[in-house]
Amino acid sequence: MSPNAFTLGRIVRLSILSLGALLFLAPYIFMISTAGKAQSDIFTSSLNLIPQHWFYAENFAKAWSRVHMPTLLFNGVIVCLMILVIQVVIAIPCAYAMAKLKFRAAKAMMVLVMLGLLVPIHATALPLYVAFDRVGALNSYMALVAPFSISVFGIFLFLQFFRAMPDDLIHAARLDGMSEIGVIARVIVPNAWPAITAFSIFSVVAHWNDLYWPLIVVSDQAYATPPLGLLYFRAAEAGDDYGALMAATLIITSPLVAAFLIAQKRFVEGITMTGLKG
Repeated sequence: MSPNAFTLGRIVRLSILSLGALLFLAPYIFMISTAGKAQSDIFTSSLNLIPQHWFYAENFAKAWSRVHMPTLLFNGVIVCLMILVIQVVIAIPCAYAMAKLKFRAAKAMMVLVMLGLLVPIHATALPLYVAFDRVGALNSYMALVAPFSISVFGIFLFLQFFRAMPDDLIHAARLDGMSEIGVIARVIVPNAWPAITAFSIFSVVAHWNDLYWPLIVVSDQAYATPPLGLLYFRAAEAGDDYGALMAATLIITSPLVAAFLIAQKRFVEGITMTGLKG
């Protein structure tokens, strides 16, 4: 039998996967449909995915002009990039130390990392807000970036990845005269790109979509992130121009979709090699 033959089991698996994909994509498909509809087509008794009158140009023009979309996208890129770079720079040495170096506090640090995974940002929001207010750092990139500089999830993910790396590779680098920083920069990082890519997707998606913390520390629209900008858009539109609102949402979510499609292969490799499969 040909390996590509459609057996009953394969047909069932493909059907279940297709149904699951359709369920997950249904909100996005509905959003694309609504972004091209006039207001009169949205609130009708019949539900049509294909717009009767195409209003994509009008709705996207409203979304781009009534809220300063370039500023929102720029702020989102700057904040996510700063958070990601700082998280990776801190997480990789910490994970390497716990995975490959022998010292007494390794187990205690591992326990602290596991406990850190249980602490949500909501629990620390009030003291962080008071601290930023005292130093006059509200409405700044510092307030948006600083609370997320250390990612315990990133440390845990890299720790799982580094444990699977052969010790002989690191011993050989040390015999060549490399310092521990040299081992990290020239041996660990080049071999850790699948894990870095996987973590990057998690980090960027989480902070690009974050509304809770920016809503607390930002009141100046010049520092608004994309989700916060959508909130301003709804306020500006009195919450009733859903076609333009869906168009704005498409503009804001499209960079994430593009980034995931580009990094999909590395993302799957990173998840598989770090043992974080569901």
